[in-house]
Amino acid sequence: MSREPQTALPGKPVRPELPGKLPDRLRAELIAFRRDLHMHPELGHQEFRTTAAIKARLEKAGLRPRVLKSGTGLICDVGTWDGGRPMLALRADIDALPIPDAKTHVSYRSTYPDRAHACGHDVHTTVVLGAGLVLAELDRQGLLPRPVRLLFQPAEEVLPGGATEAIESGVLDGVGKIIAVHCDPRVDAGMIGLRPGPITSACDRLEVTLDGPGGHTARPHLTTDMVTAAARVAIDVPALLARRMDARSGMSVTWGRIESGHACNVVPMHAELSGTVRCLDLNAWYEAPDMIHAAIDEVATMHGAKFEINHVRGVPPVVNDPVVTELLREAMGARRGPESVEDTEQSLGGEDFSWYLEHVPGAMARLGVRRPGDTAKRDLHRGDFDVDESSIGYGVEFFTAAALLDGRRNGPVTSKIG
Repeated sequence: MSREPQTALPGKPVRPELPGKLPDRLRAELIAFRRDLHMHPELGHQEFRTTAAIKARLEKAGLRPRVLKSGTGLICDVGTWDGGRPMLALRADIDALPIPDAKTHVSYRSTYPDRAHACGHDVHTTVVLGAGLVLAELDRQGLLPRPVRLLFQPAEEVLPGGATEAIESGVLDGVGKIIAVHCDPRVDAGMIGLRPGPITSACDRLEVTLDGPGGHTARPHLTTDMVTAAARVAIDVPALLARRMDARSGMSVTWGRIESGHACNVVPMHAELSGTVRCLDLNAWYEAPDMIHAAIDEVATMHGAKFEINHVRGVPPVVNDPVVTELLREAMGARRGPESVEDTEQSLGGEDFSWYLEHVPGAMARLGVRRPGDTAKRDLHRGDFDVDESSIGYGVEFFTAAALLDGRRNGPVTSKIG
């Protein structure tokens, strides 16, 4: 029976018909795959089991993944690139965090002490894997407009991030655009959040050591009061920066660790502080080291403490290309309607996806992972982090739609000749 062409109802534009719906069988397999990754989290540059699991599944689908030179992470092309039109790359990060899994109510909680997929990288990995499997089937049917590269990147959580090493190894050769998702526990499953322009912040690591003569707490005037000096650095440096940096830059220095002393009646000779530096503005990120170091110098010197600073440059902001962002908006709209896309705000979180955007245009979407109706406030990097697993299927179909729409814009679908 011939199919009548769709006509738009008033106010309801017709969605483009796209293949690549996720079969129920594959949906169940991907949920099981994600749970296996969740049970076996691996830290940056240690993702050997994870890499092997991804590689095995891609090879089972008849694909030819290539492990990166670092020994973890891999790339895999779906379709054969002929050197012509550049490919679209789908990127996932595969590493976990060094924190304990606090979930006690699920069977798939981490089996490794003090390690957990508390940022959703297991979901990112599974979504890109699933998209690759669906696109491979479409390629076999002659329905893939152009090849797509799958990129499974190690060590996103390790500053300055595994992206730089991946880029140096050639993962962007032949790539014209790159897209990614990041789990967002504030967005419902079945939705994505998008924003053209900056969507994350720059992020650096800051370590400060303070030294001076210690002594007895009965005679603090003969010592450098290291505890007070460290406390003043912790309090006064962020306050000084708040007055010396443009407030619109979104500069934030936040300490995560402060340590000094071992006994209640001894003024210590040494203190350490470590934390992060975050900036919403790229220019402010370039200015930050000089401004921060000057503020630390001023405060430490006032208290008679010698100091050393280790300022580890991390990542610039992720700046979404507006054209690629619109592609993602259209892709999600094609799958679930325009109401499935919401605007999102710029985050102070850092993401090494930004390094890819120094070379090719791209965009990152926030993948909704919150159970619809859940009103609890949840966040990433917490031991109790978990997702509504229906988000995996939505993510797969979102990525496949983006690949198909992007490919169609660069030429017609050509049938294979058997």
